[in-house]
Amino acid sequence: MDKKTLYSRSFQASDFGEYLLKSPIVPPGKEQYMVRWVRKFFQTRVKFTENDWRLQLPLFIEILAKSGFDTWQLQQAEEAVRLYFFNFINSTVENPSVGKVSAESQEVVTPQKAVNAFLSNLRLRHYARTTEKIYLQWVKQFLAFCIKKDKKFNDTNAITQTLAKDFLAYLAINKHVSASTQNQAFNALLLFFKVVLDVELSEMRDGIRAKVDRKLPVVFSIDEVRILLEKVSGTRGLMLQLIYGGGLRVNECCRLRIQDIDFTHNLIYVRDGKGGKDRTTLLPEMLKPKLKPHIENVIDLHREDIAAGYGEVWLPNALSRKYPNASKQTAWQWLFPSGRISVDPVSGRIGRHHVLDKMLQRYFKNILNSSGIHKHASVHTLRHSFATHLLLNGIDLRQIQEYLGHSRVETTMIYTHVIKDLREPTASPLDLL
Repeated sequence: MDKKTLYSRSFQASDFGEYLLKSPIVPPGKEQYMVRWVRKFFQTRVKFTENDWRLQLPLFIEILAKSGFDTWQLQQAEEAVRLYFFNFINSTVENPSVGKVSAESQEVVTPQKAVNAFLSNLRLRHYARTTEKIYLQWVKQFLAFCIKKDKKFNDTNAITQTLAKDFLAYLAINKHVSASTQNQAFNALLLFFKVVLDVELSEMRDGIRAKVDRKLPVVFSIDEVRILLEKVSGTRGLMLQLIYGGGLRVNECCRLRIQDIDFTHNLIYVRDGKGGKDRTTLLPEMLKPKLKPHIENVIDLHREDIAAGYGEVWLPNALSRKYPNASKQTAWQWLFPSGRISVDPVSGRIGRHHVLDKMLQRYFKNILNSSGIHKHASVHTLRHSFATHLLLNGIDLRQIQEYLGHSRVETTMIYTHVIKDLREPTASPLDLL
């Protein structure tokens, strides 16, 4: 048999079709098209027999493009080929026993036990509460995907790396998630496999990945920010002004403590920001007369809580054991405390937490809707506007990077593409007629 015949017959069409029918990766009715694309790939790849399929794939897509196929067809063809080699072929040779528990023990680790074990490991590693919540959601979705593929699934020791690959492909093909969302899911699974199943996931760059779209952030003009901030009032208005004035993230503003405000040097200290980093940013001079009476009110509220017997605030990284009295000290109290007493979900202690970001987001949406500004924006848009307006005022990019807490200057450089739209635009040729 010659090499051309061998390449043509190596495509397992019926098995691949059956695999797609049994898997929820591809939307119902799309299986036949995926099979057709892979069959077409095998018919074409005989021209490039000296190369691996990873090198043949871009050549195949180039041929399709020259033949006049639409962009969505090229994307579907690429997904089909990657699904065949990376998911289907690997599933036929993979060892299904990747669980942490040995075969001799016969211990059944149910999905609920696995989720509880994962939660314990997240707490041990001091992950942020928001990250913990998101990672748990992804693991639960992954386990639900496993159950959907096999109704009898009830033992996480039966989880294979192929299931993880299929789940990520399902997110990209069926759910049409963004690249950042798929990467977030992958990071959650990577940690889950490592700490619960004791498995290091192999490199997945050959799998189906969501398309990366480069999008410019939405920003407000200086006049639009002025219109918005003229409508705000009270504590929530003060928070929005701080976010714009210092370029804060929403949760960073909510988690500020009294000691984080430096009136002498006009600085805001951001503790344990994204990536666990500390930084300083700008404290607007005009907010100092508003912040000082606000802090006095917070101190009065704290005294009332002390008198009622629940005036202890949550402290990070076991500082409450190192400094037993710190949780009652004024400096450690939240700058924006909640209006209600609540129970800490970890320690079970009754106390006053900081305000939630959802409250601020709802308030901002109401202000935006009443302002007449028609932009798809959120509180985070004020942070984007902070950086963009500093650039317009000639502030150095590196300095803005430090204010924002970006690890790489490339992240901050996105705002250089925004400011060209805010400067005086070139006259349209239509206006010159």
